[in-house]
This record gives sequence, C-alpha cells and structure tokens, in this order.
Amino acid sequence: MSNHTSIHAVGSPEGGAEGRHYLRFTPGQRVLHAILMSTFLGLALTGLPMRFSSAVWSVRFAHAVGGLAAILFFHKFCAVILTVAFLVHVGDVLYRGLIRKEKGIFWGPTSLIPQPRDVMDFYAQVKWFLWLGPKPNFDHFAYWEKFDYWAVFWGMVVIGLSGYAMWFAPTFALHIPGSLLNVALVIHSDEALLAVWFIFAIHFFNTHLRPGSFPMDLVVFTGQESEAEMKAKRQLEYERLIAQGQLQTRQTGPTDPWLMKIGRTVGAVALAVGFILLWLTLTAYFRK
Repeated sequence: MSNHTSIHAVGSPEGGAEGRHYLRFTPGQRVLHAILMSTFLGLALTGLPMRFSSAVWSVRFAHAVGGLAAILFFHKFCAVILTVAFLVHVGDVLYRGLIRKEKGIFWGPTSLIPQPRDVMDFYAQVKWFLWLGPKPNFDHFAYWEKFDYWAVFWGMVVIGLSGYAMWFAPTFALHIPGSLLNVALVIHSDEALLAVWFIFAIHFFNTHLRPGSFPMDLVVFTGQESEAEMKAKRQLEYERLIAQGQLQTRQTGPTDPWLMKIGRTVGAVALAVGFILLWLTLTAYFRK
C-alpha cells in the first residue's frame, strides 16, 4: 500500500480512533490566541524590567535593547495590539450570542460561563486526587479552563484600564482625582506581576505539563485533536456529540506535520521564556 493510500485510510471515517481528528478551535480562535500569547510575552518581557528596574538582569536587558525608552515603546505597542484582539473577541462573543442567537454561548456545555456542573467537577476531581472517587469526565471546557479564561479576562480589564490611565494621565486626571492615578500604578504593577506568575506557573501546568498533555498540548496550534485525545480529556463531549449525531460534523483531516513542527517550536520558546521570567521575577521579588 502506498503512503498516499495509508494516509487516506487513517484519516477517513473508517479509520481507527487514532486516525480520526476533530475540530476544537477555529482558525480565528487560533489567530486570537497567537496574538494573545505573543503580545503577553512581549508585555512581560518589557514590563518586568520596569517592575524590577534595580535587578541586574533588568539593567542588562535594558542596555541590550536600547534603554527604558525602547522598552516602554514596545510595551505600549504590545498593549495596543492586545487591546484590539481583546475587543475583537468580546465583539465576536456578543455578536454570536445576542445577534445571531447562537445556543451555548452564554450557557450550556460549550459555554465558558461557570456553572453548577463546574463545582461538582471540582469536587469530584479533589476526591479523585485523594483516592476517594473515580476520575471525573469533562465536557467541552473543564472547570480549570474556564478559570484560566476568566483570570485572563479579568486581567485584561484591570491591567488594561490602569495602564491606559497612566499612559494618558492628563486626560484621565480631568475626570478622576489625581490620587487615583497613584492607585492605578500600584494596581497595574501588582496585577501584572500576578498575571505573569499565574500564566507561567498555573496556566502552563494546566495546559502543557499535566498528565495527558506533557510535554506540550498542540491543540491550540493545530486546532484539532485526535479521537483518542478527545475521549481521554473530554469524554462527556464525545458522548454528547455522538448522541446528538454531530460528531461527524466536527471531523477533520490529519494534522499537517509542518503545523505541528511550528507548534512545537513556538510552544517550546514560549515555555522557555515563561519559566526563565518566572524564575527571575521570583528571585528578584523575594530578595527585596
């Protein structure tokens, strides 16, 4: 059998479970995540040297890139791009939910809104961690994925507003007391540091380093997952789609090898940069 025939058979509906792949993220969602990931790394790389300006590594980095003026320029540039991406995402959600009346946007198994089921899943998983119950099954979004999403959403609003307040201080001072600008500085600095620690520790572990995904989950880069992955990580979604007769509508072809290579390369760089920044900021923070 030729290579072409083998690939076709594996990717066809008649192929084995390892050969079938299903869509999880649309191209638009992957593009927005790529923008979020790259701009967040850019904001961390430029914001942390200002937060820990007296640290040796911060001084050396500032000299290497042209000083704090250059760092501030790229920090603002990344902030604007990330703000646009955030507004596009919010606009898309509101359009789909309020205008197109799509089911599942604001409630149900495919919604990112926390629901009573998430509390039950959390409780069941704690019992599983303690060997007091079976491993729970999840639907389209697990409770920790929703937590990750809303942590980023909250950070975008709080960090973004406080950052723009400092950037356009004269304009904001016309409408709010000047003392609040000092509060904005504290909020922006501490919330941003908390966001960096959360993403580089909790989110990285939840997404890439936990069992079943280690050393890297490529689904956000490829947009699809194998049937075996779907059954292992989202058994309830798999069963729901079968019961609704919609599983085949989610089926895609095999993942392009070049896309997986790009995902592994970009993901490895992001993980490496994140862990280095996590270590540098922790050492700088606790040495104060």
